[in-house]
Amino acid sequence: MILHQPESGYCYNSDSLFLYDFINNFNPKGRILDVGAGCGILGLLVARDNEKIELEAVEKQKVFVEYAKKNAHENKIKYKIYHSDLNDLKVDEKYNFIISNPPFYPSGAQKSSNEMLFQARYDVNLPMEEFFKKVSQLLKPKSHFIFCYDATQFGLVCAELAKVKMRVVDVRFVHPKVDRAASIVMIHARNGSSSLMKVWAPFISFVEDEQSDESKAIYKKANTQSIKCQI
Repeated sequence: MILHQPESGYCYNSDSLFLYDFINNFNPKGRILDVGAGCGILGLLVARDNEKIELEAVEKQKVFVEYAKKNAHENKIKYKIYHSDLNDLKVDEKYNFIISNPPFYPSGAQKSSNEMLFQARYDVNLPMEEFFKKVSQLLKPKSHFIFCYDATQFGLVCAELAKVKMRVVDVRFVHPKVDRAASIVMIHARNGSSSLMKVWAPFISFVEDEQSDESKAIYKKANTQSIKCQI
């Protein structure tokens, strides 16, 4: 997959690739919304691998809307993207799946002076409470919300999801190395579910100084080629 990205500022990383692979485990189909699409990588990869998808996205940074449109066209994927803040999004029909690699660095973290990076990385731009409330309003009953977040905030994520009557049913922690603390957590939540939480085996990104076999396999399957450019 060809992916055009800005020459400077925010670029996609392994989080989106690992999340794309996690999402594919749940056989996505129907209407899907990619929240905070960036250059479009997450939704476009999922749509490429799953034919029964009607892909939409929302992105509030105009520059990324243009990159996402270009990438969808380049890869011949039908795509509808809204240039909007999530909270302002209004649609006629609800979604079967909502997916997202959202800004999740906590507000107390060192902030980037680059506006594009700041918007893409820090939770102040998409506060958890507002994010989950809007997602719950946009999902059809018993549908799927799959996303990643800062692993240290997992307890808060569960608590905030419960407030909007959503339950975590699958969770997988991503560790840089086997002896390192988890950096992110990948979460599958559903509304109206009574299922117990399934905690998956940890995902290990690197073994010593090389990518793990699982990580290599995901990169190979994604098969992305990044082109830095201005549009």
